[in-house]
Amino acid sequence: MIMFLSHLELWRTYLEFVSRPYTVLICSLTAAVYYLWGRKCQTPTLICSTAFSVFLHKHCPVVSECFSPTPWCWGGRLQTLVCAVLKSRPPVKYHNELIRTADGGQISLDWVYNEASAPYPESSTRPTVLILPGITGNSKQPYVLHAVSQATRRGYRCVVFNNRGAAGEELLTPLTYCAANTADLECVVQHVKGLFPKAPVLGAGVSMGGMLLLNYLARKRTQSGMVAGLTISVPFDAQESSVSMEEPLNWLLFNKILAMGLCRTVSRHRKILEKVVDVDYVLKSRTIREFDERFTIVQFGYKSSLEYYRDASPGKKLPTTAVPILCLNAADDPFSPQNAFPLTIVQGLPNVALLLTAHGGHIAFLDGLFPRGETYMERLFGQFIQASVNLPPHRPRFPINEKS
Repeated sequence: MIMFLSHLELWRTYLEFVSRPYTVLICSLTAAVYYLWGRKCQTPTLICSTAFSVFLHKHCPVVSECFSPTPWCWGGRLQTLVCAVLKSRPPVKYHNELIRTADGGQISLDWVYNEASAPYPESSTRPTVLILPGITGNSKQPYVLHAVSQATRRGYRCVVFNNRGAAGEELLTPLTYCAANTADLECVVQHVKGLFPKAPVLGAGVSMGGMLLLNYLARKRTQSGMVAGLTISVPFDAQESSVSMEEPLNWLLFNKILAMGLCRTVSRHRKILEKVVDVDYVLKSRTIREFDERFTIVQFGYKSSLEYYRDASPGKKLPTTAVPILCLNAADDPFSPQNAFPLTIVQGLPNVALLLTAHGGHIAFLDGLFPRGETYMERLFGQFIQASVNLPPHRPRFPINEKS
């Protein structure tokens, strides 16, 4: 934790420096050289069926935009780190709801009902965007707040699905969450549809939340209760992601920090979790793989982390999904290595699109000179959710029947 704080202070000092007046000229010259050079400005690669491509280019023009990463923020690792420190936090007022699960547990949902919605004044038919945060995230993460802002400005209702124990609520049973177990998500979707049966639901998952969403859509197929899905920076192969994260620099910058975050959650719920795991042993984990071997596989009955990673990986399950899905990934994402992208699988599917940027890191996609606010990621999110829930009812929501 001390090392993480020192990194944080270093970045804050750096960002304070670049915001001073006398650095503006230097930054401007850097930006000019960068844009004149132009090698980093590339149109993202869109992999999908012809029909889906036509739809996206028409209704989500951002897929055709040239993406230029922030000139002073080079590489996926730097994008990821800078975004974690620099990203703004739009003000969002949530209404919290705790729902019970079949096993006696509870799930914390954070709602923005958007009762003042002009496009959808009738609550019963107002579209709902269901947001799934990353592995240690919750409704307070900047990327979640920006997603909520994008959705509510378009008149939609939002609900953030906080994984068990991740949002400050108590664990009522000695069970948390993992990327392969979709039971809690199914419970949440049923609850949302029960409250607003006439309202379309769009699922949006970030990182591990995207894995969970894709696994759910693959298992439920046409019975998912959703009209479409969107994922950002999803790891398609958990084993390959683990290998990438265990590279020395990635371990130092990301893996160790995330493992510490997972351990803090276990420590916070020690009293109930010590009934099923050796908490002291779990708290010695220094990587996500170690945490999974000491905690996750014990919780969910896997024989090894490899078995769990196979079950959690959504890449090969995409052919069993039934609703339109758009996945945004960056080729330099240290969490989701490029060699694991399911390019061949997606090419043969009518309902899945993979949008790849050359740069962007993990849940970052920073562009512009001072990228504190909305960036490429948010623009794509806003355009896609509007396209997916706003099509006239007499037309198919996506022209997905045409072959590639």
